[in-house]
Amino acid sequence: MTQHSRDTPQFYLTAPSPCPYLPGRQERKVFTHLVGDKATDLNDLLTHGGFRRSQSIAYRPACDQCRACVSVRVIANEFRPSRNFRKVLARNSDLVGEQRSAVPTSEQYSIFRSYLDQRHRHGGMADMTVLDYAMMVEDSHVETRIIEYRRRNLSNGPNARGGELIAVALTDVLSDGLSMVYSFFDPSETTRSLGTFMILDHIARARRQGLPYVYLGYWIEGSKKMDYKSRYLPQQRLAAAGWLRVDDEGHTAPEPQE
Repeated sequence: MTQHSRDTPQFYLTAPSPCPYLPGRQERKVFTHLVGDKATDLNDLLTHGGFRRSQSIAYRPACDQCRACVSVRVIANEFRPSRNFRKVLARNSDLVGEQRSAVPTSEQYSIFRSYLDQRHRHGGMADMTVLDYAMMVEDSHVETRIIEYRRRNLSNGPNARGGELIAVALTDVLSDGLSMVYSFFDPSETTRSLGTFMILDHIARARRQGLPYVYLGYWIEGSKKMDYKSRYLPQQRLAAAGWLRVDDEGHTAPEPQE
């Protein structure tokens, strides 16, 4: 009997289930486990091929008659914020983002729980307990970070840290970019556009770190939940021919292969 190495990925296919993004369609996913000494390299390789990570699982859509899910990555060094994006940055200029090791805290879970209850009470994550949240953060065999966004404590000076926690991003560090695995925020902060702000902050972080891309997951044409990803231009979208550059909604062009 042959025993497979933990460093040799085995791929599996899920059974069909209702698509959470496009009504009337069924989704299937192909997935593998990210474990062993080569998990980081495998995560890099699979992300470049359109996979996403959830805990120690890498997955991508494998639907029978649908190719609506398109992997998107922002070209960080060429991105220039629009007027609306600059307004979002200005509204959140009182926040400080601190990168930390991927360690869950009760403070994070409190915001996570409020976020799910207000924004996704009927979603697949709605019943997640504090232990489930801890697993989401800690169950990773790749380079993962938590970025906490806190309100500046101005009473201790303009550069002071350690104020109220407002938003959190769980982010993988890849060889060529940052991959936003999951982000959430205080739902009572309705005027800040915190989801947008965290993406803008990740683009700036990638640029400072000399990383070419910020991976945003899947853009799905026709899905209001996913349409926002098309606004971060220029970007690349993964097609059968490889990564195609998008400078505006009506123009795509092939990029040189890496």
